Amino acid sequence: MKRMRRVKRLAQRFGWARAFCVVLLLGLALLRIADPPAIEELRLRVFDTYQVIQPRLKTAKPVTIVDIDEKSLARYGQWPWPRTRIAELVTRLNQLGAVVTGFDIVFPEPDRLNPALAAESFTGLDDETRIRLKALPSNDQVLADAIRRGRVVLGESGLPYIVSELDKSLPLTGLAMLGGDPQPFMLAFPGLIRNIDLLEKAAMGRGLFTISQERDGLVRRVPVMMQAQGIVMPSLSFEMLRAITGTDTILIKSDRAGIKSIAVKGLEIPTDSEGRIWVHFAKRDPSIYVSASDVLDGTVQPGMIARHLVLIGTSAVGLLDTKTTPLDAVIPGVEVHAQVLESALTKTVLSQPAYTRGAELCIAIILGIIVIWLAPMFGPVTLVIMGAVFAALLAGTSWYFYTQHRLLIDFTYPLLSTTLIYLTLIFSNFVREQAQRRRIRSAFSQYLSPALVAQLAQSPEKLVLGGEEREMTIMFSDVRGFTTISESYKHDPHGLTTLMNRFLTPLTNAILDRKGTIDKYMGDAIMAFWNAPLDDDQHQINACHAALDMLDRIDALNRLRQTEAENGGHVYIPINVGIGLNTGICVVGNMGSDLRFDYSVLGDSVNLASRLEGQSKEYGFPIIVGSKTALAVKDKFAILELDFIMVKGKKEPEVIYAIAGREDVTHSERFQTLRNLTIEMLACYRSRDWDGALYAVERGRNSDVANALEKLYDLYEKRIRAYQETPPPADWNGSFALLTK
Repeated sequence: MKRMRRVKRLAQRFGWARAFCVVLLLGLALLRIADPPAIEELRLRVFDTYQVIQPRLKTAKPVTIVDIDEKSLARYGQWPWPRTRIAELVTRLNQLGAVVTGFDIVFPEPDRLNPALAAESFTGLDDETRIRLKALPSNDQVLADAIRRGRVVLGESGLPYIVSELDKSLPLTGLAMLGGDPQPFMLAFPGLIRNIDLLEKAAMGRGLFTISQERDGLVRRVPVMMQAQGIVMPSLSFEMLRAITGTDTILIKSDRAGIKSIAVKGLEIPTDSEGRIWVHFAKRDPSIYVSASDVLDGTVQPGMIARHLVLIGTSAVGLLDTKTTPLDAVIPGVEVHAQVLESALTKTVLSQPAYTRGAELCIAIILGIIVIWLAPMFGPVTLVIMGAVFAALLAGTSWYFYTQHRLLIDFTYPLLSTTLIYLTLIFSNFVREQAQRRRIRSAFSQYLSPALVAQLAQSPEKLVLGGEEREMTIMFSDVRGFTTISESYKHDPHGLTTLMNRFLTPLTNAILDRKGTIDKYMGDAIMAFWNAPLDDDQHQINACHAALDMLDRIDALNRLRQTEAENGGHVYIPINVGIGLNTGICVVGNMGSDLRFDYSVLGDSVNLASRLEGQSKEYGFPIIVGSKTALAVKDKFAILELDFIMVKGKKEPEVIYAIAGREDVTHSERFQTLRNLTIEMLACYRSRDWDGALYAVERGRNSDVANALEKLYDLYEKRIRAYQETPPPADWNGSFALLTK
């Protein structure tokens, strides 16, 4: 049982919202492992933004594109050109010192202008001419011879369907594999279109120039190794890199997660798990293009070809193979191969190793746990600041690895997962606070004004339940002579209830309007307090205002009741209220039993306020306050000192005062007279000048304020006469011990 209770307490402390967020965090982790298109798309967009903000800076231009452009077609006729002209182009490039020439073009069929085909096609030829034409080497042979004399890599293309069976005798690039079998991870094309056998056998290498696009049509990753019709082949650009090194074999490194890198002698390129390279794009550079016609005419600058890798492609309208990249809306496909070569040769290739997914997942889980643990402990401002710091750290770390190490680290998933957990906690806090506000409204709507209840509901953190110590002002009010009034209703209990509601309602409203809290009703009496549950730095002033408001509202009610009595022909008994106010340190909070409790206040200051209310009828003033209250409001109200008393049950005497009105009354001649007479009487009384005190009382009885001080004079005259007969002890300090509570 103890263990169950301990588990229950821990569960309550942890909270259902945190438990739900733990489940949510696990679900988000599984989502990242599955990596649906939406998550990948967001990640790709972030990486695109990185390249737009900071594209690759060209430190060298090792690649030249020989462009079969509009100028070339205008100069040498429509495409396709005779293979002899292509051979001339290759020869010129070899002579100019091209390191490797790669074709972003495929020659799948024999040249339609081969001499032998022309001899059979043309009519009207004499036999001798026909024989001489057939004796000439084919255009394809001429091109093959040109290719054989240089370093040439032919391009091939993957197809979504099979065109024909492949000739297994044609040469293939040698492959070596380190780790697991990489083929299940590679991009695969069902079909393959190759060059004619004559050209394939003459070339130094063969590579696929097929570029796969992402779902949104952008080119971000270019396959380095692919399968086409069951054959594992390198890309055109990587085959050109292999041709530079002069090695016969490409090394593919892989593990259970997929392909890690692809290498040749002196060069290793990191890839993603599918064998694709992240292209680090630079802005389009027209300066690397030369027209094929300039090469053929011999007008090209030799420095554009010598010691360069040369790609032969086309940008002519109708022949153009366009691609879209994160930096440029449209570029020729051949330039994508050029950018791959530049990135590889300058070692600026981007990479996203397989371990980054695990790192991103771990970061998301760690941040999620931190948010789940800390979020309920902090306020919204702190949480927003923490969230901004986390977001800045994630984005900054990702940007750092991109700019300094060319690593693509995704921060969007950790940020999104953490944000989703944070929003879930905020929503749970909102639900909890709404429920808390409803409970607060329900608990305090009977004790506080609607405005205060609304304020408390909006700021529940201001409420401390369960007991706290604070300075408060306490009020007790009671109806004088209520027994006599109730006896007049002994045959009309409904009328008595109605009467109580009639005077308790305005008294309650007077308290609530001045930010007071109703503690309880005790028959015709009211107990109230200020400065709890909400802070009130003017609680003494508000309490005194409320007391005077209560008297004003009772006067208005009495006038109305008197009119009703006169019209109804029944007896009118006025309602008089006595009020006691006192300020001091109290304990306030929920008090009671497990089954029933009230928000109430305890302390000596509470007891003194109750005693002061009971003495109001003895001193003849409806509002009597303690010294702390009087000291706090002396500049706002007409304060009149009454006595120095020792309350039963207390060891220290208390100076008590009457509130005769608000600040305007203080400056009235009548109040000044009242106060001066009282001060004179008390001074004589406390100095044991009994005759002087009686003389002051007599003078007061003959003054214009005699009615206001009648009960006070009677009380002191009786007390002085007693002291004349039985003087107080020698250590008497002027206090008078109350015999009753």
